[in-house]
Amino acid sequence: MQNSSYNRRTNSPSRRNSRNQRGRRSKKMQKMFRIRIMMCVAFVMLLILLVYTGTSLVRYVKAEKKNLTEPEIDVELLDINEYSRPGIALDQVNGIVVHYTANPGTTAMQNRNYFNGLKDSHETKASAHFIIGLDGEIVQCIPTAEIAYASNDRNADTVSIECCIEDDTGEFNEATYDSLVELTTYLMGKFDLDSEDVIRHYDVTGKLCPKYYVEHEDAWEQFKVDLDDYIEEYGEKVVE
Repeated sequence: MQNSSYNRRTNSPSRRNSRNQRGRRSKKMQKMFRIRIMMCVAFVMLLILLVYTGTSLVRYVKAEKKNLTEPEIDVELLDINEYSRPGIALDQVNGIVVHYTANPGTTAMQNRNYFNGLKDSHETKASAHFIIGLDGEIVQCIPTAEIAYASNDRNADTVSIECCIEDDTGEFNEATYDSLVELTTYLMGKFDLDSEDVIRHYDVTGKLCPKYYVEHEDAWEQFKVDLDDYIEEYGEKVVE
């Protein structure tokens, strides 16, 4: 009788309802748990998508703004020698350094020939990758895959540009300046650099070079603006 009474109590409608309620609550909790897991997974996937999309967008913008047509360049490479073209590999370009020739009235080829003549005169060690003349002509002296003796401690990771000047102020004339902007932006695109990666010789050693753009900081800042504006206007759309 005790067992029969016990079974009736355990199987009473109220106890069955209680078990059913607990079962429903358990199933409801399991369902909510699965929903939360799915929401977490969806959130993570959304984050991954946003990061990927953002990265792709950055790559697109960089490609859009940094692929420029190569300017006209007169390639007049120096002879390989220990005073101006040592032939040492430049493994990675992290910056572009702007210089001035400090000898008013001279041409790009005259400065190129001076660099080349150092192999015989042994006067000093000096050179540059490019020289821009008073008429805007661009002469290349050293391949961008090699170092130049131009920027001291930054020789190993920069490309150098020398600019000819008309007078002792050191200011670049319009033709020289326009070619400097065109060449610099082209090199920025080639080596995936920004305007902040373009520096003066002064920024490396404190030397008064390029003179006008050390003495006139506002002109140098305007040059940076002109680089960005040039890229904005003339950059080609190339989707990666």
